[in-house]
Amino acid sequence: MKKRVLRAILRDLRPYGAYLAITLLSAVIVVAGQILVPYFAGKAVDCIPLSGREVDFSALRRALLGIGISLAFSAVFQWVLGVSNNAIAYRVLSDLRTRSFCKLSKLPLRTIDSRPFGDISNAVVGDAEQFADGLLLGFTQLFTGVLTIAGVLGIMLFLRWEIALVVFCITPLSLFAARFISKHTYGAFRRQTETRADETAFADEMIGNLKTVKAFTREEQNERIFEEKNAALQKASLTAVFFSSTTNPVTRFVNALVYAAVALAGGLFVLSTGGMFSVGSLTTFLFYANQYTKPFNEISEVVTEFQNALACAGRIYALLGEEEESSDEGLLELGHAEGAVSLDKVRFSYDPERELIKDFDLDVRPGMRVAIVGPTGCGKTTLVNLLMRFYDVDGGSVSVDGKDVRTVTRASLRRNLGMVLQDTWLKTGTVRENLCMGNPDCTEEEMVEAAKAAKAHAFITRLPKGYDTVLSREGVLSEGQKQLLCIARVMLCRPPMLILDEATSNIDTRTEKLVQEAFAALMRGRTCFVVAHRLSTVENADLILVMDSGKIVERGTHLELLEKNGAYAELYRAQFVSP
Repeated sequence: MKKRVLRAILRDLRPYGAYLAITLLSAVIVVAGQILVPYFAGKAVDCIPLSGREVDFSALRRALLGIGISLAFSAVFQWVLGVSNNAIAYRVLSDLRTRSFCKLSKLPLRTIDSRPFGDISNAVVGDAEQFADGLLLGFTQLFTGVLTIAGVLGIMLFLRWEIALVVFCITPLSLFAARFISKHTYGAFRRQTETRADETAFADEMIGNLKTVKAFTREEQNERIFEEKNAALQKASLTAVFFSSTTNPVTRFVNALVYAAVALAGGLFVLSTGGMFSVGSLTTFLFYANQYTKPFNEISEVVTEFQNALACAGRIYALLGEEEESSDEGLLELGHAEGAVSLDKVRFSYDPERELIKDFDLDVRPGMRVAIVGPTGCGKTTLVNLLMRFYDVDGGSVSVDGKDVRTVTRASLRRNLGMVLQDTWLKTGTVRENLCMGNPDCTEEEMVEAAKAAKAHAFITRLPKGYDTVLSREGVLSEGQKQLLCIARVMLCRPPMLILDEATSNIDTRTEKLVQEAFAALMRGRTCFVVAHRLSTVENADLILVMDSGKIVERGTHLELLEKNGAYAELYRAQFVSP
C-alpha cells in the first residue's frame, strides 16, 4: 500500500522536474555550506595557541572569512530551496484537487452513492491539504538531513577514520529506533485519518439535515453518536501522537551517546598523538557530532509527518483509482430523438444479493405520456435512473428510437431528456444563471416565456433584482418557488422527452394545476414519464404502470385500471375515497 502511494507521488512530481532539480541542487549547496562551517571553526581555534605564542591573525581572518562565505551561501540557497519546494508542494496540491474533482464527474453514480458525501469532500479538501503540508515540511528536511549525515560522515572518515568508526557503530541504534517508530506511526495515522473522515461525514450529514433532526428531536441521540465517534477519533489521535512523540526523546538519547563517544575518543587522541590531533580538530569533530546527530532528530520528526501525509495521500489515490464510467469514445450521437422508448427484458439490482427489477418489458410510442405509480421502494426511481443511464442495466436493454442507450453517448442521450426531481437543486448565482443553465444561448424572451409557462415569472419579478437576484442557501425562496424555477429550467431546454419524478410535490394544489396545464401544452407531441404518488397528477396519462417489487403488476389508462379493481384502484381509493 505504502509503496504504491510513494510511486504515485513520484509520478505526480515528474512534471515539476525543473523545480525538483533546483531543490536538490539548493539542498546540496546548503548542506555543503553548513558542513564547511565546523571545518573553518576548527582552523580558527587552532589559530589561538595553547602556549604563549602569538595569535595567527592572518589565518584567523581567512578562517572567519570562510565561515562568513559558507553561511552566506547557505542562507541564500536555503531561501531558494524553500521557494522551489513550495512551488512543487502547492502545484502538486492543486493538481491533486483538480484531478480529484474531475474524477468525481467521471465516477459511476453507483460509486458515489455507496460513500458518504462528507467522506468524499474530506478526501478532496482536508486530506489533500494535510498531504501537501506533510510533503512541504518533510521533503526538504528529509533530503537535507540525509545529505548532512552522509557529508559529515564522509568528512569525519577523511579527517580521522578511527573517530568516524565510533560514530558509525552507534548509528544503527538511530536507524532501528526510526524504523520501529515509523512502522507503528503509519498505521496509527491511517486509523486517525479514517476515523476523522467518518466523523466529518456524520457531521456533514447531520448539519445538512438539521431541520429533520430537530423535527424528530434527535439532538441528544446525535450528540451521543457524535461523542462516540469523537471518542474513537480521540483514541486514534492519542495513539498516533504517542508513537510520534517517542521519536524525539529516543533520537536525543542516541545523539547524546554519539556526542559523548566523540568527545571521549577525541580527547584520548589529543592526549595520545602529541599534537598530531589538535584541539581545533577536536572542536571540529564535536561540531560534526552535533551536525551528524541533529538530522536524526529532524528526520524522525519528519517521518511522523510523512506517515500522516502518506495516510492522507492513500485515501486521495484510492479515490483517483476508482473505476470510471465506461468511455463514450466511438459511440454514436443520438441527435434529436423522436421519443420512442423500449425496455426489453431488463434486469437490475443495486445489491447483487437482492434483485430489484427482473424481466421488465415496456414499449412507449413517441408522444405518449406514461405514468409510473406504486408503493415506496417498488423501483419507480430506479426505472428513471436506467432511462437516464445513471445506472446501466445488468441484463436486457433500454433503447431510444431503436438504439440501445449503451451505444450512444451519454451527453447526446441526456440532451434529449429533461428531468425534474422532487429534490430541488439551484446553484449559487442569479435567477437568470440558474434558468439558462441547460440552454445558455437562449434569448431573454425565451427565458421569460419559460418562466411564465412554469408560473414562476410573477414571483421572480417581485424579487429585489428580478432575474438578476442572487440566490444562495439563505431562505430567499420557498421550496415551492425553487421547484418552479427547476421546472422553468427544463422548459427552456424543450427536450423531446421529459421525466418528472415527483416534480410537483413541493407545490400547492392550485399552482400544481396551473403547472400541469403548462406541462400539458409544452409536452404535447413529446414523450413524458411521470413518477408520482399523488394519483391526481396522472389521471390524464396515456398509460399508467403500477409497479411492485420491480415488476409491472398492472398497466392501462386511469379508467381501465379503476375498472379492473386491482392494485391501482386500491391506491386510488386510499387517496380519494373517505372511509
